[in-house]
Amino acid sequence: MSVATKPPRGGDPSERVTELRRAIDYHAYRYYVLDDPEIGDDEYDALYNELKALEEEHPELVSSDSPTQRVAPEPVSELEKVTHLQPMLSLANARSAEELQAWIHRMRNHLAREGITDPKFEFVAEPKIDGLAISLIYRDGVFERGATRGNGEIGEDVTHNLRTMPAIPLRLQMPDPPALVEVRGEVYMSLPDFAALNERRAQAGLSTFMNPRNSAAGTIRQLDPKLAAERPLSLWCYAIGTTEGISFGAHWNALEWLREHRFPVHPDVQKLHTEEEVVKQCRSWEERRGSLEFEIDGVVVKVNQVELQRRLGSVGREPRWAIAWKFPPTTARTRLHQIIWAPGKFGDLHPAAMLEPVRVGGVTVKMATLHNEEDLQRKDIREGEDVIVLRAGDVIPQVLSPAPHVAEREDRPAPARPPGECPVCHTPTVKPEDSVFTRCPNRDCPGRRWQLLKHFAGAMDVDGLGEKQVELFMKLGWVRTAADFYRLTPEQIA
Repeated sequence: MSVATKPPRGGDPSERVTELRRAIDYHAYRYYVLDDPEIGDDEYDALYNELKALEEEHPELVSSDSPTQRVAPEPVSELEKVTHLQPMLSLANARSAEELQAWIHRMRNHLAREGITDPKFEFVAEPKIDGLAISLIYRDGVFERGATRGNGEIGEDVTHNLRTMPAIPLRLQMPDPPALVEVRGEVYMSLPDFAALNERRAQAGLSTFMNPRNSAAGTIRQLDPKLAAERPLSLWCYAIGTTEGISFGAHWNALEWLREHRFPVHPDVQKLHTEEEVVKQCRSWEERRGSLEFEIDGVVVKVNQVELQRRLGSVGREPRWAIAWKFPPTTARTRLHQIIWAPGKFGDLHPAAMLEPVRVGGVTVKMATLHNEEDLQRKDIREGEDVIVLRAGDVIPQVLSPAPHVAEREDRPAPARPPGECPVCHTPTVKPEDSVFTRCPNRDCPGRRWQLLKHFAGAMDVDGLGEKQVELFMKLGWVRTAADFYRLTPEQIA
């Protein structure tokens, strides 16, 4: 698509504004959705800056669907609750070919009771992105509202943040848009973008995020859209919900409509016809998951025909016509170099494993939890040995067990024991009879205070107040209790 770099002399500014908006939307689609740009950043910026200048010169031409209006100037005061037009249902799980076949058998039995004795199933298999499910409402072609899934029936209005994502069209580029279209998708953060974001936060002295899903979910729920605009969020669309003025006979047709109208749909979504093809596709995704640039925790399999979906219906909060093939948690083998102990906010000493860095589920893991000393002894984890590290979804990486055959060796190191004194304040430790934790009894222990203050700062969710800031304020003596945060002066914070 080409667009003149300057408007013709004496031309109508409204025509030029329309031309620029279409060009900017098109090139954003090429860049953010197709990953196939036709122009460079300088050319794109020139178009954007020209549009911005024209809108400033002619404010009557500004509209909510303009590319210049993606980021609202002010934060929202709260995230309002919204009721979905139709529930965003959860999915039943299958973890084997046998469970998948049992699901298909149940559908056949249900349809037989409906008088359909030989359904010719078609299936659609798509990656189950580990992100945050969202709903996008378009009325007469204009993006009106975006909401999180929430509990499936009631979510939170996050329109202000979703508008900042260039992959989400603010207006459908079609001559006669339907009165209503609800698009459903998954907001996520790619592994490379997540790593780069954490590196920037660490350099700025801010706390780093645990995993890409938490990062994406936390960003979408921010009150200030400027913060969301600064973070690298991505989107895959996977369904169309409520509609008016348009309908689809098959789920596959809905996905094609989404692609046609510039919504990002994963290129490897497959239409399949047999159980064997479905199992093969699910296993293919499982084999590839470690090489992907985004996290998936399974494959969603849906009946393609909308009429069969309608006849199958749902049971409770789960549709009968869809299921999630869930992958087992990701594990890796590595060497445990050292077990360290640190007091928690109540003084309990928690063991942690310092590991030889290893890639687990697309993330480099250097440290993993060992929960408590009872769990450490039960699993028989020891320093200097190879261990199996597990990472599953939102769970902090944990040491699952010794590596195979390690426990059979006769020359194993001695089991780890909790220290006799606190590693931070050196107060003698105690272990109450009714506790699985050895404890530092010193209420003024800097380690305990650090954990309490870090927990408080995280719960307050103050932008810029990360772990390094809390640590610095403690070292300077400015903060000893949570109340001290409210006594900080602007000069101290600056």
